[in-house]
Amino acid sequence: MRIDIITCVPAMFSGTIDQSILKRAADKGLAEIHVHDLRDFAINKHNQIDDYAFGGGAGMVLMIEPIDKCITKLKSERAYDEVIYMSPDGETLSQGVSNELSLKKNIILLCGHYKGVDERVREHLATREISIGDYVLTGGELAAAVVADSVIRLLPGVMNDETSALTDSFQDDLIAPPVYTRPAEYNNWKVPDVLTSGHQAKIEAWRFEQQVQRTKAKRPDLLKNPDSED
Repeated sequence: MRIDIITCVPAMFSGTIDQSILKRAADKGLAEIHVHDLRDFAINKHNQIDDYAFGGGAGMVLMIEPIDKCITKLKSERAYDEVIYMSPDGETLSQGVSNELSLKKNIILLCGHYKGVDERVREHLATREISIGDYVLTGGELAAAVVADSVIRLLPGVMNDETSALTDSFQDDLIAPPVYTRPAEYNNWKVPDVLTSGHQAKIEAWRFEQQVQRTKAKRPDLLKNPDSED
């Protein structure tokens, strides 16, 4: 998989890309992340990429021309499955969306900044808009990093235990069950007996029950029928 990120603040990605899952995926040759500085496509010698909004109002708007130039260059080199604009009013990122994107080959993530992008970018260049929540950030960089992490970790071979991602919260519209590790007793706080019983069927049944109960208590909106155990 290849993810190309378009941003006017490329330095924000240096630590993210060089650490953790993203670095592991790159080292294994399973994913590539390329960050493109929008100012490399500026319209003049002053590196201008933004301007005032027509009609007035506070804040600057990223211009369509630099964005179009960057996307056009990238598309001349390869085909892209999606051009995603990171937007606070896009569809909300979910595990299902991450699962879907992990099946793609090439993706562009466009980071807005200031008051966002010229609307024509959304109308003619972006194929999809994604939000990580109902709040506003200074720019789309942090949101793009979240999308990249949530997608790349799902690629086969990235995680040491490929079944790990299948048991994450939200994979089955349920929250993950509680987990414990050694010691089995600490400060008189004990691990549930079933987890040390060695009876795998009982352990799996307990975990599922915990998932359902936790989801009912914490995220009942995920359950189609909150009163059902199925």
